Amino acid sequence: MNPLWPIRILFLALCVTGGYAVSQAPEYVSEPHNAIFGMMIGFGFGGLLIAVDEMLKSFSLRAFSAITFGLLLGTAVAMLIDHSGLFQNADEQQHLLIRLGLFLGFGYIGMVLAMRSNKEDFSLIIPYVRFSPQNKPDNLILLDTSVIIDGRIADLIEAKFIEGLVVVPRFVLLELQQIADSTDDVKRARGRRGFEVLNRLQHNTKIEVRIHDGDFPEEKGVDAKLVRLARNLNAKLYTNDFNLAKVAGLQSVACLNLHEIGHHGQEHIGQAVNAQVLSTVQTGAGVLVFAEVKSENGQ
Repeated sequence: MNPLWPIRILFLALCVTGGYAVSQAPEYVSEPHNAIFGMMIGFGFGGLLIAVDEMLKSFSLRAFSAITFGLLLGTAVAMLIDHSGLFQNADEQQHLLIRLGLFLGFGYIGMVLAMRSNKEDFSLIIPYVRFSPQNKPDNLILLDTSVIIDGRIADLIEAKFIEGLVVVPRFVLLELQQIADSTDDVKRARGRRGFEVLNRLQHNTKIEVRIHDGDFPEEKGVDAKLVRLARNLNAKLYTNDFNLAKVAGLQSVACLNLHEIGHHGQEHIGQAVNAQVLSTVQTGAGVLVFAEVKSENGQ
């Protein structure tokens, strides 16, 4: 049962009670069946609001804000045209119809344009100011599904090789759940491993993990959503997907392919070098050692 229904039932009961109370006013009390009519009107009013609430259940706060802004912008344009003097020769009745058409028309156009726009479009009209708490890290780590399943990101974060606030989008969790629910044994195992990695990150007291509810319904692919979200949050995207990394780079989004980290010391394989150990991490497969090369001659 939807947890909102008890509240809706209580609200409906209050509306019926309110309708009955109004029907008992001195000017209505002498009317026949006034109590029944009052309760029916209260029930109808409450039911109408509940129906509107049900229709708007997928309506987000962002959409409401966009519609409000679009309505205000359309109203402002309609007012400018109305006060421009173009219709000063119209009689009172014609002017009323013209004004009604202007406000309805431009209000609708403003709302539609606002709903189809994103944050970058709004920034062309008004300055976009990003407010953030002072204790919020500047480095946002945005994870995709492949890097979560891989698991090495948890080792790198525990070793403080990567620091910041970890952001996991809700649509990535849904994709991970679909993999974990797959009928294919390999995919199912990979999905469950991804959830184990997330659980490990959430229990790491050194970092903070946040689930981000932002979504872009107009984007059909998860990769496109990730690039949009990384650009909007000014976050660095971590992935194991070569194509996603290339697409992000073409759109000037900071992105790191985790496979590239393993290539930093590849040129020193087989050589004796002087290195400084930065940290070590104990894993089930052994010990991960993170070091910085100081010289290449072993002295």
